[in-house]
Amino acid sequence: MELMKAMVLDGVKDLEKCGEPLRLAELPVPEPGEGEVLIKVKVCGVCHTELDEIEGRTAPAFYPIVPGHQAVGKIIKTGKGVDESELGKRVGVAWIFSACGKCRFCREGRENLCDDFKATGRDAHGGYAEYMTASAKYVHLIPYAFSDAQAAPLLCAGAIGYRSILISGLKNGENLGLTGFGASAHLVFKMVKARYPDSPVYVFTRSEKERKFALQLGADWAGGISDISPERMHKIIDTTPAWEPMVQALGNLEKGGKLVINAIRKEVKDRNSLLQLDYPQHLWLEKQIQSVANVTANDVKEFLQLAAGAGIKPEYQEFSLEKANEALLELKGGKIKGAKVLRISE
Repeated sequence: MELMKAMVLDGVKDLEKCGEPLRLAELPVPEPGEGEVLIKVKVCGVCHTELDEIEGRTAPAFYPIVPGHQAVGKIIKTGKGVDESELGKRVGVAWIFSACGKCRFCREGRENLCDDFKATGRDAHGGYAEYMTASAKYVHLIPYAFSDAQAAPLLCAGAIGYRSILISGLKNGENLGLTGFGASAHLVFKMVKARYPDSPVYVFTRSEKERKFALQLGADWAGGISDISPERMHKIIDTTPAWEPMVQALGNLEKGGKLVINAIRKEVKDRNSLLQLDYPQHLWLEKQIQSVANVTANDVKEFLQLAAGAGIKPEYQEFSLEKANEALLELKGGKIKGAKVLRISE
């Protein structure tokens, strides 16, 4: 039996206390089932959703589990029902692992809302490993414009950012606010500059490092979470894991404006913070709030094509597979400049 290296999660952990929530393990190389392919993983992006899994905000379906849902690699084996012409293709696996394909939402192309939606690295083993299986229906060809490491963050941070922009309804020339400026937000920024060149972008973040990073990329303004922006925002996309930035963002929103929340879960350290909405300041005058739930296969496909055509590439830092815990701790601690990517093989 051939074995592979993988980083696995054995249960809910307090990341700040344990320091190393994932353990390095040797697991059998998986066999692709019907309709599946076996992928030799080259890289896998590190996402805040992994923190949500580790800390129990969106608990995995089983333990031990291999996390990771921004995997890029090469198809080396096909399961029953998959044409062998797929062999050798460089593909990516995103958050969407599968959906039922039959319900109303799936038929409408909104499989992200399917009751049977399954997530890579949460409901099925993911990409923090040398090999993984995936449904052939939900793997995505990686454009030649990207290296493996450049492509990985596009599969989630980029795709969910793309969906956030679509949901916001942003029009060229409207002011856009971004709360937080990590992996997803910096790709949203690059998309906006490519597609909505007349839209000023204002960045709100606790981190001085992120504010400097945003200004280096060309943000029109960067301030703290509680700062009042020079102008009101027509649209705001919140990419933070906390509640307070979302509430503060509503205070900077223009009448009739829209706040889009790009997060699987929000950390709740102080439940009283959930009750600090002031109706006249935060919600009155037809302000809107809408969440983004998962991504569709089409979101990933369209964004990869858009990013390749517009030359959108992420800023990133590489870590070895064995240093996944270090990458997660840096993400937890807000030590972010762009995205974080695990290098698993060359």
